[in-house]
Amino acid sequence: MQQPTFDPGLTQQYTGVLRRSINKDGTFNVYRRGGSWRHVHPYLHLLNMSWPKFFTLVMVAYLTVNVLFALVFFALGPGHLKGADAPTETGRFLNDFFFSTHTLTTVGYGNITPATVAANVVTSLEAIAGLMAIALGTGLLFGRFSRPSVKIAFSERALIAPYQDRSSLQVRVVNLRPNLLMELHANLMLMTVEGTGEDRKRHYAELKLERNAIYFLPLTWTVVHPIDESSPLLNKSAQDLERQQAEFVVLLKGFDDTFSQTVHARYSYRYDEIAWQAKFQPAFEIDPDGNMVLDLDRVGSHALLTE
Repeated sequence: MQQPTFDPGLTQQYTGVLRRSINKDGTFNVYRRGGSWRHVHPYLHLLNMSWPKFFTLVMVAYLTVNVLFALVFFALGPGHLKGADAPTETGRFLNDFFFSTHTLTTVGYGNITPATVAANVVTSLEAIAGLMAIALGTGLLFGRFSRPSVKIAFSERALIAPYQDRSSLQVRVVNLRPNLLMELHANLMLMTVEGTGEDRKRHYAELKLERNAIYFLPLTWTVVHPIDESSPLLNKSAQDLERQQAEFVVLLKGFDDTFSQTVHARYSYRYDEIAWQAKFQPAFEIDPDGNMVLDLDRVGSHALLTE
């Protein structure tokens, strides 16, 4: 029985397009099509969107709801809201709008009050809608703030650097946040395109690391793959990697001591993002008081080696 080939979940099918498998932000280069609205989870979507988009959506929703209720109050006509009358239609609509904001947020200043049964019914509906909206917004804010996340910076380029009496593939990482990451594990995978014509397929190989785990990450960590006799990179040149459309994927998993949760980070390097015969420069130094000072901007700093 033929042994199945190694596939990490990205399929061996070759698309024929020079696209990276993992984007720079760690997301997979996969786009979904089909499905229905039942498959969309609004809570997950609101948790995962960026902060500017989240606050923009909240403000748009807040203004939209208040405008809709203001239109209802305005349609009831003058006299339904005591204290909302104004000399102009615009002034009356603005009073209805601000009364709606007071009711939705349960502020209730008392300068405008419902005067009829119809106005009281609409006010009651808006009040319960406001309570639900505040509860939902509070839950979303707490979920976004309390969700464990990691901010790992990867060197802009992977290096082919000297290693003992041979060479190696090296990637450097650093934690951009002051929280402590513990029990950090790394996996390095090589993706290439093998075969010719219509038989071209993606091939995956796990690369052996000099050290695949560290206890703490207070400074930088250089992930090293020694290029020895067992390495698929042995005797490979930059032209060979380009011909095979090589892409290196780095997977990190660690324990966040602040949230007591496991966190993950991903990054990838294509063949044209490798610096050959280079060496990382130090990213930290010792100050006069004997303290280690880490320069986060130098995580990818490297120098080419001269022959």
